[in-house]
Amino acid sequence: MPRFLNTVLLGAALIAPIAIAPPALRAQEHKVVYHDKLHNDDHEWSDHEDRAYRMWVVENHRKYNDFARIKVSDQQAYWGWRHEHSDALLKIEVR
Repeated sequence: MPRFLNTVLLGAALIAPIAIAPPALRAQEHKVVYHDKLHNDDHEWSDHEDRAYRMWVVENHRKYNDFARIKVSDQQAYWGWRHEHSDALLKIEVR
């Protein structure tokens, strides 16, 4: 019985940090990264990137579609625009 109890306690101690990890830490495991061929760099998709994308959609008189679903040529056009429009210029607060 003591061996069983020790095994259960050890298992709980190993699983606890994963189970109670803050959602922000768990969300980092599923990062979405897009490659910009023209500038040869990678861009991580985040909430503030989505806000910038929505500004691009309005500025270019387009209908909003999920970024992952638009044409690759439109994605490249967005990344070109994004390189010219910093978060500070767009007044996007980075947290």
